[in-house]
Amino acid sequence: MTPQETISFFRDKTSADIAAGGNVCPVCSREAKEEFVPLMALEEGMDKLIRANAPDTQEFEAICARCVRLFERAKEDIIQDAAMQKDGSHVLSTPLRLDAIQSFTGRDITIAFLDSGFYPHPDLTSPTNRIIGYRSLLHKEGDDSQLYELDVASWHGMMTSVVAAGNGSLSNGFYRGIAPDANVVLVKLAKTGRITEQNIQDGLEWVLENRTKYGIKVVNISAGGDFENSYLHDSLSQTVEACVNQGLVIVCAVGNAGHLPNHPVFPPASAPSCISVGGLDDKNSINRAKRGMYRSSYGPTLDGLQKPEVIAPSIWVPAPILPGTPTAKQVNLLKSLDKAADDDLHDIIEENQGVDAELDAAMDRPCHSIRQIISLKLRQENVITKHYKYVDGTSFSAPIVSSVIAQMLEANPYLTAQQVKRILISTSERLPHYEVDRQGWGVIDPRKAVELAISFGKD
Repeated sequence: MTPQETISFFRDKTSADIAAGGNVCPVCSREAKEEFVPLMALEEGMDKLIRANAPDTQEFEAICARCVRLFERAKEDIIQDAAMQKDGSHVLSTPLRLDAIQSFTGRDITIAFLDSGFYPHPDLTSPTNRIIGYRSLLHKEGDDSQLYELDVASWHGMMTSVVAAGNGSLSNGFYRGIAPDANVVLVKLAKTGRITEQNIQDGLEWVLENRTKYGIKVVNISAGGDFENSYLHDSLSQTVEACVNQGLVIVCAVGNAGHLPNHPVFPPASAPSCISVGGLDDKNSINRAKRGMYRSSYGPTLDGLQKPEVIAPSIWVPAPILPGTPTAKQVNLLKSLDKAADDDLHDIIEENQGVDAELDAAMDRPCHSIRQIISLKLRQENVITKHYKYVDGTSFSAPIVSSVIAQMLEANPYLTAQQVKRILISTSERLPHYEVDRQGWGVIDPRKAVELAISFGKD
């Protein structure tokens, strides 16, 4: 077939083809409502980009027009960042994998994060500092000194806040969150170690008192309480209910105990009015047929409530590396070695002795052996670039949902917390072959949620 004949063939697919199921896109597994586009009709390089992101799909020559638009939007960002996944294909950003609407960015919406510690990452502070409030419950009000300390408690909250609201400034904007213009308020709950139920409650009470001052609309809690409890007798759950009654949308991670026999959901995620988020494993792909469950906790709760309500990516989530830490130095060295010529490997390792013990011990090995060590360590550390790595856990699926809610509230500021929850649930899509208890109403759909938010209340 000539290129022209191939193009005509796909554009002239008959109704019989469609009735036989021939209109299912091989990349996203959606039923295509528009015409198929042959790969040879696309710009040079686009076919390679698309095939790289469908490595397990059988040979195909055309994809749906929706996928074409997705990859065209992402092409320049991917090329600029040149980030490569472990298997050699391009790493996809969270907004791309979830097909989030780009025109809503959480502008003028404030998300409060309750976590163990934070750091003012460039993705939140450059070119404009969007950290509009900071409170450490360990110090007096107004003392923000801990925000700038590089300790082990800083990385978790830094990652959760950047996953939601980072603008990807260290990746040419590619590894941005779904709400890259949202403002953030950071509430440090405790020192390094276990965050208690009381810590979370203290943080929520501070948010409740200061919600008007900072314009807080969404609260992200990527931490769990101490044990299962009925919301009727649990003060933390009752505080969550009080926050929702005052108009705050509370988003909670359910935890990562799905592999345990009792897979419990602790407060605050077990509170009735919060939006509890479980984990999706989308295999870093836009192909819905590849979607599976992460090992997240699930209900029913002691009160018989369905938890989680929704699920979102909980693995393969791009997140920032805490600058200035031993991990950051190690990753920077690994990426430098990965790009260096063979003749320079030993000199670079010698100049950076003490950064990585395994590389120090490999000084006398041949180049090919050092290359193997570098490749192995990059995979073990889930390194994407020298600034970003992959993380997993429902701690990171919760902020993804929080960022979508920021989009929804930007699109329709009049939505109540209850309406936000209703929209998220009604637009989610359940995974086939998985129990309802594990996934609730299914995978969030940011595009449908925002579209419904815009029209909500107009009928």
